[in-house]
Amino acid sequence: MILIVDDNPDNIYSLQKLLESKNFKVDTAQSGEEALKKILKYNYALIILDVQMPDMDGFEVAENIAGFSKTKETPIIFLSAVNTDKRFITKGYDSGGLDYVTKPVDPDILLLKVKTFYRLYEQTQALKDVQQTLELEVERRKQAQKELRSKVDYLHTLLESLPQIAFTCDNRGNIDFVNGRWFQFSDDAAIFPQTYPGDRSIAAELHASLQSGKPLEMEVRLKKSICGEYSYQLLRVWPILENSESNWVGTFTDIDAQKRAEKEKDEFLSIASHELKTPLTSIKAYMQLLDRKLKLEEESAEAKYVNRVQGQVDKLNSLISDLLDLSKIDNGKLLINKKVFSLEHMIKSAIDSIIQTHDQSNMVLYRQGDIGDLLIYGDEIRLEQVLVNFLTNAYKYAAGTEKVIVDCTLVEDAVKISVIDFGIGIPVEKQADVFEKFYRVEETSFDFQGLGIGLYICAEIIRSHQGTIAVESSGEQGATFYFTLPLNLPVDAK
Repeated sequence: MILIVDDNPDNIYSLQKLLESKNFKVDTAQSGEEALKKILKYNYALIILDVQMPDMDGFEVAENIAGFSKTKETPIIFLSAVNTDKRFITKGYDSGGLDYVTKPVDPDILLLKVKTFYRLYEQTQALKDVQQTLELEVERRKQAQKELRSKVDYLHTLLESLPQIAFTCDNRGNIDFVNGRWFQFSDDAAIFPQTYPGDRSIAAELHASLQSGKPLEMEVRLKKSICGEYSYQLLRVWPILENSESNWVGTFTDIDAQKRAEKEKDEFLSIASHELKTPLTSIKAYMQLLDRKLKLEEESAEAKYVNRVQGQVDKLNSLISDLLDLSKIDNGKLLINKKVFSLEHMIKSAIDSIIQTHDQSNMVLYRQGDIGDLLIYGDEIRLEQVLVNFLTNAYKYAAGTEKVIVDCTLVEDAVKISVIDFGIGIPVEKQADVFEKFYRVEETSFDFQGLGIGLYICAEIIRSHQGTIAVESSGEQGATFYFTLPLNLPVDAK
């Protein structure tokens, strides 16, 4: 907006119409006092100020305007019809004016000056807006950096208080903080501790994790700086997003005592299993001899006792076999003897084994899915062990139901073998854990005997065949355990 200050209404009217014809917004004042009041109340892009006015002339008004911080940079054009000499014009500039126009006013010259000053005003305002925006942005960033620094300090304090080795790094893997426990294993805050020869490289694994954006978890043996001994550590590294940038926090947790305990347990299981196997074999042989010696009748009490003892011996033998397999798996010695065999033959053998050892009067085993003469490359004995385990569990946990189903289907480049029962089922939230070592569903652990290692062994056998193993269950509607095997016969067997 432009303010015109003149004590002559005719001059104001002509100037106002001239400027408004060019789409300028105009305000007017007929005295210096009125002009000063309006200047304090409103913002003006330009002031056109008449020099000769009663009470307060234009120079006095200009000096007052220059004294206000709000208006000291507002451009002023003086108008005068009397004092046109050089000294008078100089006084106008000294009072704060930026230009001088004499009366009678030349409209073209006045409009040219007004447009120039108005453009300068707009540019100045734009620069002020930019400057203000930059100042706000600088202040915002300072505040953000202050808050970030506070969060980083808090994080570092937490990491210092941890019992683990802890560190942080950027998204390129450069270490930028380590806690005090780091120096038990490394003398340099920028270099990872030395690992046992043959263990996976920490730097390489971390780089792969940074590239994928996924957390890293791995076991590694680290060398202690003082004594040079190695201890097992569990390394976990996970990302923390801050201002759209990812930084990473890592910890090494000492699991050396746990690993030693696991090793001692595995050694004990291995020794105990082997030691138990020998007398158990003798007991089983003696019971068979006793059975033949006495030629017991099936209805006699003695026959029932002998059958029960043999049944318990078979269960004990199965448990010991599982312990042996577990020990072999943990030591990487579980032998898988692969060859080409008939899958149908393996399935029939497993079903026959179950039928012979389980009462079929209350529950019937159905077979569905024709796979013909399909050949598989794998360990037939071990795969039959998996299917027998599935069927045994089905008879155990679905006791009292009418049927169990063995289903075989071809799925793309694999074959899927499923055992379907209609028993107590498995809760959804616990299905992911049933193949873990020593895991047993709490709801059934007191009702059904077992060590919780059978399914773990099955999972390891299937993984060694590059297959998949899983369970599907909807609460108490039964369960479907299944495994898949790839159809990848050796070239010479096709």
